[in-house]
Amino acid sequence: MSQFSKQEVASSFSRAASSYDNYAKLQQQVGEHLLANVLLSDTHSIKQAVDLGCGTGYFIPRLMDVCQPELLTGLDLASGMLKYARQYHGAENINWLCADAEALPLSADSVDLIFSSLAIQWCENLPQMFAEIYRVLRPGGQFVFSTLGPESLCELRASWAVVDEYQHVSEFIPFGQLRSSIGQLQEVSFTAEPVQLLYTELRGLTNELKRIGAHNMSAGRPGGLTGKQHLLAFRDAYEAYRREDGFLPATYEVAYVVLRKPEQYS
Repeated sequence: MSQFSKQEVASSFSRAASSYDNYAKLQQQVGEHLLANVLLSDTHSIKQAVDLGCGTGYFIPRLMDVCQPELLTGLDLASGMLKYARQYHGAENINWLCADAEALPLSADSVDLIFSSLAIQWCENLPQMFAEIYRVLRPGGQFVFSTLGPESLCELRASWAVVDEYQHVSEFIPFGQLRSSIGQLQEVSFTAEPVQLLYTELRGLTNELKRIGAHNMSAGRPGGLTGKQHLLAFRDAYEAYRREDGFLPATYEVAYVVLRKPEQYS
């Protein structure tokens, strides 16, 4: 059974397009870190590049500066995100595609670099997605991406577990399962590390998740509104994580990965 509804994911992020960049602290921090992996790559011969899950197009200008491709394609499942990105980051050598990462409308052996930051965790079928990446990359081409692991938002998940047995936090697959899904792509590097954001109040975290469209979209989430007593119990449980400096933490498990299509393939 799928963890997510693609239609719901696309609609949620589309609605969040106008507020996304003001609240996407994690996404911007992780994306900047991921760009360092692109800078370490050979960017001298990139004719075509893709920002897979480009969202609002936040990293489009940076990718243009770093890679200087002849053509850069911003691709996203959410039409609302693409509309926003096109409005603020449009240029003659930038193409926009509303498409699914598991069925890329791109020619085989056509792309030199695919950059994707915190997007593929919303895919339903990772082996299919990686097969599509392999198909469209040119031999020697690279897939540079970041994604979330199952320990992400562990404080949020544990605090809700005190209240009830519903799934209040989106679940992401273990990194071992991720690595077993890459198919014929070669692993160049794979690093995982925690990233912690700090908040003065719990509403800062919950409002941020809502504003970027990344609220709970799991199949096992509760239906209807959560009662006041449950919300108070949840808040009290999360308060146990408040640090000595007065901040509430939200911890994410982030992987930074570089994959490569072999030069010789059958």
